[in-house]
Amino acid sequence: MPEGDTIHKVAAYLDDALRDRRVQAVRLHPAFGPTVGARTVARVASEGKHLFISFEDGTALRSHLGMYGAWHSYPAGAVWRKPRRQASVVIDTAQRDFVCFNAKEVQWLRSHGFRRADQGARLGADLIRDGLAAEELLRRIDSFCDPQTLLVDLLLDQRIAAGIGNVYKSEVLFLEHWAPLRRVRDLGDDALLALYRRAAALLGENLGGGPRTTRFSVAGRGGLWVYGRAELPCRRCAAPVRRELLGRQPRSSYWCARCQA
Repeated sequence: MPEGDTIHKVAAYLDDALRDRRVQAVRLHPAFGPTVGARTVARVASEGKHLFISFEDGTALRSHLGMYGAWHSYPAGAVWRKPRRQASVVIDTAQRDFVCFNAKEVQWLRSHGFRRADQGARLGADLIRDGLAAEELLRRIDSFCDPQTLLVDLLLDQRIAAGIGNVYKSEVLFLEHWAPLRRVRDLGDDALLALYRRAAALLGENLGGGPRTTRFSVAGRGGLWVYGRAELPCRRCAAPVRRELLGRQPRSSYWCARCQA
C-alpha cells in the first residue's frame, strides 16, 4: 500500500533516472488526458502521497497512486507484468519505459499555475521533506478539524500533514497508546504533536530498502506492531489485535484494546 515513504522513494528513483533527460512521449490513459510529445524532465519530487514530474516547458504531471497504484520500470520493448489497459501513465525513453499502473488520479498542471499552487496549499507539510512545524500543524488542525473528529480521520487528513497512510495511522496510534475512536478533543497540543512527531520518525526510518517496519528495539526488531495482525497476539501484551472498518471513509484500523484502552 503506497504511503509517503513509498512515494518519496519512487520520486527519488525517477528523478535519478529522468532528470535532465528528454523523453520521447508521455502517454496517458484516455480517462486522464492526452498523450504529449517529446519534452525534457526538469525534476521529479514527492509531496506527501502525490508525485510531481516537472518538465522544462513549464508543465507538470501529478499522480496519486491511491490504494492500488504502482510504478514499474521496463527495458524498452520488454513484456510488462500488468495488462496495458491498466497503464495510467507511460513515459517513453529510448532505453526504458516508466509505467504507472492503476493510479487513482493523474493530472496535467502548469508548474507555476493556479491549480499547481492550489494543490500545494491544500496539502499540509510533507513529514519526510519538511519535518514537524508545530505551530502550523496545530493551526491546520484547528482550521480543518472539528473537535469531534476521530483520530483515525485526523491522521489520514492530508490537509493537516502529508504522507501518513493507513498503515502508519494504526501503528502511530498503537505506539502513542491512543484508541482509534478517541477524538481530537481528547488530546492536548502536546499529545497531538506527539502523533505527528512519531509519524515523521517512522516515515524517515523507512526510506531505505527492505520491507516497511515500525519495530526498532533490539528485542523485537522488524515488522509491524498491529497493522495486518487481526486476531493475532499483541506483540506487547498478547491480547488479540482487533480490526474494524472505521472513519468517515471506512478503512481498516488495527489496535490492541488493552494497550490502547
